[in-house]
Amino acid sequence: QVFTRLKLIENALGYGYEGMERTIDAHIKNLRKKLQVSDDSPIYIETVYGIGYRLRGEG
Repeated sequence: QVFTRLKLIENALGYGYEGMERTIDAHIKNLRKKLQVSDDSPIYIETVYGIGYRLRGEG
C-alpha cells in the first residue's frame, strides 16, 4: 500500500497541521538511517515517485 505525504502527516500530526507536506521527507530520511544497519542491508521504506512512500517486505 502506498501512502501519500498528506496521509502520513494526517496520521502522525493530525488534520490541523498547516506546515509543508515535504516535511515528511526529512522524517522518512531519518527513519531510513535508523533502520539501515549496514550499507548492504535492505531498504524498508520505498519512495513511489510522484505519490509518496510504501513499506517494503523482505524480497
